[in-house]
Parts: sequence; structure tokens; C-alpha cells
Amino acid sequence: MASFPSNSTSDHTMANAQYSHPQASSPSFMTRVAMRISRSRWFTFLRKVFHYQNGPRSDLGSNPFNSSTWMMLEFITLLVQISSTTLTLAISKSEKPIWPMRVWIAGYDIGCVLNLLLLCGRYYQLHVTQGGGLTLSDLEQQRNNEESSVLRDSHVMEKCRSSLELFFAIWFVMGNVWAFDSRFGSFEQAPKLQVLCMILLAWNAICYSFPFLLFLLLCCCVPLMSTLLGYNMSMGSSARGASDDQISQLPSWRFKGAHTNLDFANDSQSTQRLINDDPECCICLAKYKDKEEVRQLPCSHLFHLKCVDQWLRIISCCPLCKQGLQR
Repeated sequence: MASFPSNSTSDHTMANAQYSHPQASSPSFMTRVAMRISRSRWFTFLRKVFHYQNGPRSDLGSNPFNSSTWMMLEFITLLVQISSTTLTLAISKSEKPIWPMRVWIAGYDIGCVLNLLLLCGRYYQLHVTQGGGLTLSDLEQQRNNEESSVLRDSHVMEKCRSSLELFFAIWFVMGNVWAFDSRFGSFEQAPKLQVLCMILLAWNAICYSFPFLLFLLLCCCVPLMSTLLGYNMSMGSSARGASDDQISQLPSWRFKGAHTNLDFANDSQSTQRLINDDPECCICLAKYKDKEEVRQLPCSHLFHLKCVDQWLRIISCCPLCKQGLQR
């Protein structure tokens, strides 16, 4: 049997003053870094990309690569590649490489321009033509008239995208043969063209290895770090933890054993119900001992102070009923 705080404000204030306790030890530096990483936008985006590539693709809106932010990054990347290749071709007219490096760079430049046009068409189709300020009746009227044309355009764009991907794959292999052929080195005769080719090939190698790197990150590195730190990064990315201010506002006191008489008789039925419901901490599965620091959540569930504080820093909800602190 244990005693719990009464509903009186003055008694609750006196109890907090009498049984003041130090705050639970804050998580380590590595745990805080893991928390910040798991709650960042880029980590959430990488998880969406991984689930999209390895799960069912239900509809077009579920594709994370169709978001406005990602399309803007693609647009900037293509502009940088087009500008760098065009500028290098303009300032390296006097260079005479052994392999046709200038032809390879010009073909890569043309492929980037076509990819840029395809990106603009994809953005127009996804974010401009879909419900651009039209009413519901107008959308119903246009649906039957434009359904076939939209499907045809999507099919054509998908074919063009596949053709460009095939072109860049073949061009990537040819560039590796021409740029890294040890028998005919072109660095002395065409240093600018050679450096640009190596930079573009390195960038394409990173892009092609992106699925494998994503698999290593989410399926190997993240589970390993979660095991070593005791913090589930996958769970922390979907549910943010509570702040120290929110945790400190929750009522807490020192547990009193069965030998202590109940001082609060106004709410004896509710107190007895809480005692029966919480004979032990469900987080560490240890029974409450005399003078141990405990904390009560808004749902009236009771836990060890150190256990529940560490839990709330990861997920701001009750471990038993999943009720959030905001409620």
C-alpha cells in the first residue's frame, strides 16, 4: 500500500517542497546526437525513400522524389552540371586529349539538358495541372475529357525517363573507360577535361550507389547504434520526445511503503485503484520501494522517475495507454 498526493493545491505544493528531488541524469552526448539525427527532416526523408523503394508503390503521391523540395534540389544540381560542363568546354578549346573526352562531356551536357526539360514537365504535371485553383464541378467535368491525355503524357514521360537513365548508364561506362585508361593518359594534354570527367564520374558513382548506401545506413548502422545506445532511432523519428520543461511539470514524490498510513483520505477510492493498477514500474518491471522517486503522468499511471523521464525524452506518451502529454 502506498500514499498518493491529494487534489488540494496547497498539499501538493507542500509535498513537492518536502520531497524535492534532483532531476534524472540527462542522456549521454551520443544519445542526444542520435535523438537529433532521428528527428531531423533529412533522416525522415531517407526513411520514406527506403520504404518507397522496397515497399508497394500505391500511388504517385507516395513517391518522395515528387516533392517540391526534392525537385528543387534536382533542378539546382542539373543547372550546376550544365553550367560547369559548358564553361569547361568553352575554356578548353586548345586541349587535345587522346580519348574523345570533349565528345563525352558534350553528350553528358545534352543529357543533362534533356533531363532538365523532363524535370520541368514532371513538375508541371504534378504541381500545376492537378487542381490548380479549380472548383469541384470543374474538376469533375475535366476528368473525363483529360484522363486519357494525362495517362498518355505520363506514359511518354516515363518512357523518356527510362531512356535517359539507360543513356547515362552507358555513358558512365564509356566515361570510365576513357578517363581511367592507364595506357593512354590524357591528364597532361587535357587537364581541365580530365578533371571534369573524373568529377562527373565520381558524382554518378555516388548516385548509382545511393540505394546500397541507404541500405547500409538504415539496415546496418542505425540498428547497431540503437543497440549500443539503447535508443530506438527508427521510433524516435516518427514520434518526438518531451522537453525537460514538460517533464518537470509532471507531479512527482517519494514512494511510501505499506507501513506508512495514508494521509490523504479525500480520494481513497481513486488512490486504492491506482495502487492496484501500478504495483510495479512497467518499464523496469521492478516493484516500488520505500522512498523511491516516482512520477505520475496525466493518465494517472505511475512509474519510477528515472525510468519514465528517459522514456518521455524519446516518446512523449504513456508506456501503458499511449496517451500523450498534451492531452
